[in-house]
Amino acid sequence: MRYPKVAGIFYPSDKKTLVKQIEECFLSELGPKELPKRGEEESNIVGAIVPHAGYVYSGYEAAYVYHELAKYKKPSTIIILGPNHYGIGSSIATSKKNWLTPLGEVEIDAEAVEYLWRNCEILDVDEEAHVREHSIEVQLPFLQYIYGEFKFVPICLRMQDLETCRELAECLSNFALNFAKQNLLILASSDFSHYVPEDYAKKVDFKAIEHILALDEEKFIREVYERNISICGYGAIATCIAVAKKLGATKGELLKYGTSGDVTGDRLQVVAYAGIVFRR
Repeated sequence: MRYPKVAGIFYPSDKKTLVKQIEECFLSELGPKELPKRGEEESNIVGAIVPHAGYVYSGYEAAYVYHELAKYKKPSTIIILGPNHYGIGSSIATSKKNWLTPLGEVEIDAEAVEYLWRNCEILDVDEEAHVREHSIEVQLPFLQYIYGEFKFVPICLRMQDLETCRELAECLSNFALNFAKQNLLILASSDFSHYVPEDYAKKVDFKAIEHILALDEEKFIREVYERNISICGYGAIATCIAVAKKLGATKGELLKYGTSGDVTGDRLQVVAYAGIVFRR
């Protein structure tokens, strides 16, 4: 079992308090202003980008994405890509253990993990890479809230260069197209600019977001490198874009962009967040 590392820090460790905070993210003026309604129609969303800061800061941008996802049928498998903030473990690491949150146990898609491990040379099963990492963990309570039980595959990226991202995307696309997983969702967990003035964050982030919405992972990564944009999960985003295109995505849609300044009032040093979906 992979036990929660940031419960009580990034989100409440008490079940009732956690549900209350998630619902406040949906109902807030900074969020979609309503609770999600579960739908059963087939989804046209194949991928999404969600932030991973504390819920008090980035829960509103995340809520926009999860509010949209809830409108559609629950995916058969959810692949969650996140950056490796601590540099621990394998370059590209998945997990075979189920994960625990205050809302209960989340089941690993064991068949999917086995398939990917056997068919993707750059991917390892490495639990150590996930022990401290928060970027994937913080998505699970939102997913539990909208879906109840679900299966997922966590993938933590220490290497985020374009070549690695495209190789991983090829593996994930082959899995999606050849392993009878028609109703698959891929999430990229990433924040945007870190600890810069809000005006600057918006200027550089929206240049990067232009390439994301155009489904151009190469220009996106080039923009990040050339402007030195502090997007922590840029490789997760690039991989998500590449997979989404393989699964038929034709466009990206920005649902919400915001910064920590929306909560704290401090516009001089912010962390920025975006909620984006990819539709086919």
